[in-house]
Amino acid sequence: MSKLTIAIAGATGAVGQQMLQCLEERKIDCELRLFASYRSAGKTFSFQGKEIVVEELKEESFENIDIVLGATENDITKKWMPWAQKHHAVVIDNSSAYRLDPNVPLVIPEINPEDIQKHQGIIANPNCATIIALVALNQLHQEFHIHRMIVSTYQAVSGAGVKGVKDLENQVKDPSIPSTAFPYPIAFNLIPQIGDFDENGISKEEWKLQNESRKIWHDPNLLVNCTCVRVPILRSHSESITIECDQPVNIDKARELLESAEGVKLVDDPQNQQYPMPLDTSDQDLVFVGRLRKDPSDPTGHSMILFCCGDQIRKGAATNAVQILQALIQNQN
Repeated sequence: MSKLTIAIAGATGAVGQQMLQCLEERKIDCELRLFASYRSAGKTFSFQGKEIVVEELKEESFENIDIVLGATENDITKKWMPWAQKHHAVVIDNSSAYRLDPNVPLVIPEINPEDIQKHQGIIANPNCATIIALVALNQLHQEFHIHRMIVSTYQAVSGAGVKGVKDLENQVKDPSIPSTAFPYPIAFNLIPQIGDFDENGISKEEWKLQNESRKIWHDPNLLVNCTCVRVPILRSHSESITIECDQPVNIDKARELLESAEGVKLVDDPQNQQYPMPLDTSDQDLVFVGRLRKDPSDPTGHSMILFCCGDQIRKGAATNAVQILQALIQNQN
């Protein structure tokens, strides 16, 4: 069997670069092509001992490509997606362009890998905050059935790409430097807005957690109350989550479930100051979960609270896409 030819569209951005690293780390045996805008064409990156030259993304780029990892913004993705489909390439897309399309599987491999087989040429990667939350919660959902989530996210500047990272780095040195990625300074500040607001004051990012979680868990009745906040952290998103369940929640059982949950590391010893933090979760692929406790405001005992952190560039984006790729390859063999 000949090697698969895999391409990264948007290869020079933060997520595209992390996809390249993940492919290398996971020893994916493939011929690799790198695509980006004309401004990046000609740059070179090392992969498995070879130098790969970045090519300009064009309509004919996808000829003889088997699988594409997409790491471009929505409008660019929608432009090149028909080109990939014309050449019958399977696309694993990190943008939000197709996530809620009923014909496109939305996949977290630890949760719903079986949905990969339903693809019609496109598989969507969920939003970073959705991935981190659901990896943390999935085993609890299976045991207690979560019907409502109340979530506050603390999202790193890397979620806004290279510009977001540069804003923080520059403003830490000189707070007077204006932001390019955010409406306000981000150093020594936080911004309770990610995405545009609708008429009810709910942002696009806040809607994603409900709508995407419903699709991944195949639970159209799931309720989510979410507030998304940008914080001056370089990598790793954090989330404070209260879950309301159909049955009483046993905290000892919850810990037991999380200790064996795929993709999770339980870090829950608050008396010894052990809990998830962005510095500990950056540049690795597990979602750290801790601060487990009963909800003292719920006399029914059906609620609990936890705190989780995960690297949004890795598990929240690139790693999840490469895990989908691995499952896709395994299913094809």
